Amino acid sequence: MKAIGRHIILEMWGCQNLDSVETAERALRDMVAALDVNLLDLRVYPFSPVGVTGMAIVSESHLVIHTWPEHGYAAVDIFTCGAPRDPQAAVQVLRELFQPERIGVMEINRGQLDLPEYEVEAPCERGHSAARRTRAPAYSG
Repeated sequence: MKAIGRHIILEMWGCQNLDSVETAERALRDMVAALDVNLLDLRVYPFSPVGVTGMAIVSESHLVIHTWPEHGYAAVDIFTCGAPRDPQAAVQVLRELFQPERIGVMEINRGQLDLPEYEVEAPCERGHSAARRTRAPAYSG
């Protein structure tokens, strides 16, 4: 499969340190280093009563952390393009700082160059557009 980028989505449960701006910032900075990407900007915002959202904008795309301390949950996106990078280095950073009991991982290849094309027609009666397949879909697995 040919793709422009790789998007790793992590569902982390049973986490610690979820209400810490400092921990979120350190996690983002350490993931930037672990992935060997180029940091352009980094912001972390606290929420009331609890939780933080942090984003590292990198030349190769972005890294994002959203936390819900009241649920022991953190949602993390690691989206990179260009040279292939091993996301396990970033996952190890998250394991050390947030100590999750479990992690669910989803991966999306972004900008897939070999996906089937779809033609979108004018809106139907109810305001929805109908997609028409112009070639057979490719399935993996």
